[in-house]
Amino acid sequence: MGKFTLRYKPYTLELRHVFTVASFSRTTTPVVLTELEYEGIIGYGEASMPPYLGESQQSVMSFLSQVDLSSFSSPFETAEILHYIDQINAKNTAAKASVDIALHDLLGKIMGQPLYKIWGLNPDNIPATSFTIGIDTEDMIRQKVQEAGQFKILKVKLGLQTDKMIINTIRSVTDVPLCADVNQGWKNKEEALEMAHWLKEKNVTFLEQPMPKEMIDENAWLTERSPIPTIADEGCQRLIDIPALKGVYTGINIKLMKCTGLREAKQMAELAKALEMKVMLGCMTETSCAISAAAQLGPLVDWADLDGALLIGNDLYKGMTVENGQCILPESPGIGLTKE
Repeated sequence: MGKFTLRYKPYTLELRHVFTVASFSRTTTPVVLTELEYEGIIGYGEASMPPYLGESQQSVMSFLSQVDLSSFSSPFETAEILHYIDQINAKNTAAKASVDIALHDLLGKIMGQPLYKIWGLNPDNIPATSFTIGIDTEDMIRQKVQEAGQFKILKVKLGLQTDKMIINTIRSVTDVPLCADVNQGWKNKEEALEMAHWLKEKNVTFLEQPMPKEMIDENAWLTERSPIPTIADEGCQRLIDIPALKGVYTGINIKLMKCTGLREAKQMAELAKALEMKVMLGCMTETSCAISAAAQLGPLVDWADLDGALLIGNDLYKGMTVENGQCILPESPGIGLTKE
């Protein structure tokens, strides 16, 4: 029987630009970095806590302090270990993800293979990642778009009175396809439908969380009539949420920090596909640790939004890279991470 050792420490990510969405602005994101060691092999993990998740460094470390893996003899007891982690309490999904990611990294290192190879996935099938443009002034939007010149698709934050200005400003400097993330900012279904038609004319490919998640009937009404797909983000957190969302949205946005990590994220992608729903793979503001972990699932999805590590100036790791907008996965074992 081997012995597990779980270590964790707080870290603060510093954003390259002020990041503004419909409900708040921020310049930093708190994270907790984890290491799970077994017989001298170390797996890396991460919990990222943007404000709306309701988690903090303190809550994550309090959760992790309760984790006791002494009853497990092997990392290959993955299902049992992660079931135990999930049962510690009902919430703390980012904290749970930090253990899940570290465990999967550890497993890949023990087997000497990247996770995508263990899962039989082809990294050439990962969609081009979008790059996020937050709500800002016209001058800053132009600057951000110019800095994102390598990307083949841009993700645009909307949800305020400046929506058309933002789109028109972007269109003044580039004609690349856009996806629009409203972050629940629209409150009227008729106005949302009008905007959906206008956005389609501006080569916007889909709408992410157009209205509040509680407005189920209104979101379903919009989805039925919208000329572009609608994607649930705040409206879809875990596997159990998906069946009720068919017909309410065209697809779902899976994020490791929302769904407790890689194991459940993979199950979510497979269930959504079985229900003929579209799948987007997203992220929070994260280091290359969580981004590289999520990217292992990239071949399973229709759209990727894995730019979180590109938005920060103090990444501690090197893993997945982006070249000409494409996600490039290292062939290193596990999630393919090295410390900078």
